[in-house]
Amino acid sequence: MRLIWVVAAVGLSVYLYYRPLSSYFETRNTLAAERTEVEELRATKTRLEQRLAVSTSLEATRREARRIGYVRPGERLFIVKGIPAWRKARRSLGRHG
Repeated sequence: MRLIWVVAAVGLSVYLYYRPLSSYFETRNTLAAERTEVEELRATKTRLEQRLAVSTSLEATRREARRIGYVRPGERLFIVKGIPAWRKARRSLGRHG
C-alpha cells in the first residue's frame, strides 16, 4: 500500500512540475535564439554605421558627384560618344593587322 502512495505522490509531482519545466526550457531556448539574433543585428548596425561614415565623407561625396557627371567650378565637361564602337574597331584592326 505504501508503494502505491509513493508512486502516486511521484506521479502527481511529475504531473505538476511538467508544464512549468517545459515552459522554462522552451523560454530558455527562445531567449538564446533571440540573443543570437540581437548580436547579429548589432554587428549589422555597426557595419552600416561604418558604411554611413565612409559614404558621408567629403571624398566620397566628390567621387559620387564625378560619377553622376558633376564638374567643379572652372572645369570643362567633355562628353565622349562612340567608345564601344571605337573599341570594337580597334580590336578588329588588331586582329587583321
